[in-house]
Amino acid sequence: MTKKSASKGLKRYAMPAWWPVPVKEYVWAPRPSPGPHSLEKSIPLLIVLRDVLKLAESAREAKYILRSGAVKVDGVVRKDYRFPVGLMDVIEIEKENLIFRLLPRPGRLLDLVPIPEHEKHFKLCRVEGKTTVKGGNVQLNLHDGSNILIKVSNPRNPVEDVYKTFDVVKISLPDRKIVEHYPFEPGNLALVIGGRKVGSTGKIVEVKGGPMREYKIVTLEQGGERFDVGYLTVFVIGRDSPAITLE
Repeated sequence: MTKKSASKGLKRYAMPAWWPVPVKEYVWAPRPSPGPHSLEKSIPLLIVLRDVLKLAESAREAKYILRSGAVKVDGVVRKDYRFPVGLMDVIEIEKENLIFRLLPRPGRLLDLVPIPEHEKHFKLCRVEGKTTVKGGNVQLNLHDGSNILIKVSNPRNPVEDVYKTFDVVKISLPDRKIVEHYPFEPGNLALVIGGRKVGSTGKIVEVKGGPMREYKIVTLEQGGERFDVGYLTVFVIGRDSPAITLE
């Protein structure tokens, strides 16, 4: 493989361990394009089609399917075989009548979870940060690399900005408008997206620790049992019930 083509590929030992790529069958795997998710937390569309869904027997066939415009991610046609899909992304293959959301499951960082058709019109995004932009408006920086602008009428009293870091917003697809808001607060339902308890769900009971969020601990409760997880691994998915299909 030439230097130029190697930049588009990964040796098998460099692949994330959770990718379902037969290491004895393939020496190389496609490197995800720079995009909405990091290498460690995403998977290229080629691998989704060939190795996960088995809709293609080879990379050539997978690329053909993508070039035909048959695959949508979050309601947008994607033709790049290296396009990275990650947490909460919605994948639709209309000709096959297949719709999935990428979610963590116990022991697995991400998996394709079949969802009903009405759920393809929205996704959940966690607020990773906030920025004040021109005019005093507020920009929400979301976990999938996208941004949403919150326009405020009075920068000195931005009553429209009710969002805090690590809150979750439900956004419509593909126009990406906020339709619901799930605060990171006790009583709301959360999904664990990393660590030993990945894929677990539970009600937020309390948050313990100092001001540094990297060291905070969140106590969740599920079925009368409580367990602690890292603050960074908690993703709010609803209030009394999950807003998305989990399995």
